[in-house]
Amino acid sequence: MGFFMLPYHQKIVHSIMQNQFLLYGANGYTGKLIAKLAVNYHLQPILAGRTEANLKPLADELQLPYRIIDLDNKEQLENALAEVKLVLHAAGPYVYTAKQMIEACLQTGVHYIDINGDISVFEMLKKYDAAAKAKNIMVMPGVGFDVVPTDCIALQLKNKMPDATHLKLAFVSVGGGLSHGTATTMAGKIGEGGAVRENGKIVRKPLGQKGIWVNFSAGSGGSEKNLFVMTIPWGDISTAYTTTGIPNIETFTGIPPKVYRALKFQWAFNWLLRTNFVRNIIRKKIKARPAGPSDEQRQKSSSMVWGEVSNGSGEKLNACISCLDGYTLTAHSSLLITSKILEGNFKTGYQTPAGCYGEYLIMEVPGTNII
Repeated sequence: MGFFMLPYHQKIVHSIMQNQFLLYGANGYTGKLIAKLAVNYHLQPILAGRTEANLKPLADELQLPYRIIDLDNKEQLENALAEVKLVLHAAGPYVYTAKQMIEACLQTGVHYIDINGDISVFEMLKKYDAAAKAKNIMVMPGVGFDVVPTDCIALQLKNKMPDATHLKLAFVSVGGGLSHGTATTMAGKIGEGGAVRENGKIVRKPLGQKGIWVNFSAGSGGSEKNLFVMTIPWGDISTAYTTTGIPNIETFTGIPPKVYRALKFQWAFNWLLRTNFVRNIIRKKIKARPAGPSDEQRQKSSSMVWGEVSNGSGEKLNACISCLDGYTLTAHSSLLITSKILEGNFKTGYQTPAGCYGEYLIMEVPGTNII
């Protein structure tokens, strides 16, 4: 068989198609960061969203193609996916958007990744494992700050202590703030409580059921250098179990002790917090705020992530990293994983970031350091 040479113009078209992917939710705060950073990874996103008025200005600014897609319009969505090999889904709340997207991806044979952090969405997408394998595609939710750094630490610790039975993961953000999307997702969960994994099962618990002091440069303890963290229902309650098999998992985030003490009484008001009346008030306040942290705020911000495993003998191991602020890290890690998939580096079926790419994936993200 002779060697076939593509004409020059066809090579260019082929190269562009190899680097293209659909970025749905491109007009959101994090979507814009991803779109602007894509050129650093030699990628060309096709920007997609629901409203042309919000999407066209960004497409014009970045000189990128765009598509207007209603997720509930199955034909429209599948036609757009037919142009690409991968979709990076960045339009939350994912509890309302992930199902339409994953089913369209399965129909068209397109890889699915997202920047979700909702436990229920991870668990829902996990059910599509067999279907994704049959279509030779990968389904990998949580390719951003939720849950790449914590997933990598979890696997690193599991590899060092194979008989670990308990895993704790914690993170703190220094500076910055919340985007509209993140805040809206949180508002939709207010009053719902927390969750942990016990003996392999996801168990509902009160939000902030437990509080501990963590030294993000050493381990857990009580020195004044430590930071206070409380339990929250982070995505690792689902994903870290998939990655490591550790049956008992708790996830924590930093919070002032005074606020933590006040939250102890939240259970009495959860019924009120779950009403549409209260949630709509919160959503209106969110819309009145800036879309998210400014570039200057993000540049001055950072994150620290800590993990600890223990076994039946009471032995403990911990690890800690410092990294970029959550939004900038999400843009980098999602594009890094997009590049790997488009290059053919993927596993079929439902996957987690560290489970697929190993414990050192996070070290490929700029600004990451082992403490």
